[in-house]
Amino acid sequence: MDNFFVSSREIQLYYADTDMMGVIYHANYLKFFELGRAGLIEDVGYSYIAMEEAGFYAPVYDVQVTYKKPLRYGDKACVKTWIDLSDGIKTIYSYSVENGDGDTCAVGTTTHIIVRKDNFKPAAFKKVFPEWYLKYEEIKKK
Repeated sequence: MDNFFVSSREIQLYYADTDMMGVIYHANYLKFFELGRAGLIEDVGYSYIAMEEAGFYAPVYDVQVTYKKPLRYGDKACVKTWIDLSDGIKTIYSYSVENGDGDTCAVGTTTHIIVRKDNFKPAAFKKVFPEWYLKYEEIKKK
């Protein structure tokens, strides 16, 4: 992960996040992905709130998760996030959730598009947020 920008965020694991088997419930990984995405956006100097204030949303279009090793309550964990693709229309964020030993527990992606708040019609990311798009071009995985 040396030739592109990777954002890292610590994950606070709560007992309420576990399932009957004592491991972190699978759907919670989507929350971890969102923590990572918001962190990356913040790290590169932008704000999702500012996007909304400008009249746009970036909903999830697709999500993929592969579970490799369970996280348990009491584990230390972090999510690493990077841009896999930014083509001006859609953005694919990639994630690696790791435990305190550095073992990969889950990997995945979320694909986002930009839509107008008032009618949910798609808008081109590179046209409505050209500086943000260029920043993603600069930091994405090549």
